[in-house]
Amino acid sequence: MALEIERRFLVHGDQWREAIRWQAQLQQGYLASGPQGFTVRVRTAKQEAWLTLKTAGSANGLVRQEFEYPIPLEDACSLLDLAPSQLSKWRYGLNWPGGDWVLDVFEGSNAPLVVAEVELQDPEQVVPIPACCVLELTGRPSLSNAALAQYPLADWPEHRRQQLLAGDPAWADA
Repeated sequence: MALEIERRFLVHGDQWREAIRWQAQLQQGYLASGPQGFTVRVRTAKQEAWLTLKTAGSANGLVRQEFEYPIPLEDACSLLDLAPSQLSKWRYGLNWPGGDWVLDVFEGSNAPLVVAEVELQDPEQVVPIPACCVLELTGRPSLSNAALAQYPLADWPEHRRQQLLAGDPAWADA
């Protein structure tokens, strides 16, 4: 069984740019996305494409099953045309300690959101959190990529969007 063990953080500033190892522009479409957290996603990056199925996560949102398969780019483009919700972002691989770190800079109606993710080997793994990671977002369903594709940041009430972007933990209660 393929497990994804991941923590997510809101990022402020651009100190992370010093740690960039690679970058790619991603286009993602969601063919299915349910309130219980099951998603079917198609993703393209450069001349590659993948179909991904994710299950609902653990109670804290840290661990979930993920099955990802490479598919032909032409098939992915056709599937993206069928996807009712989509998003685009730049993804950067980062050289930060403690796990496999990536950072997403969202575009379009989800800009200026910047989120770092670290994939872990174990849910109990201790990882040093960089100072630019100002608010943990792990387990927040409204900030999953699937949710942001369906209900982008630009559609949020202004006060809630501003609280989130400021790193105010009260954003979830707004």
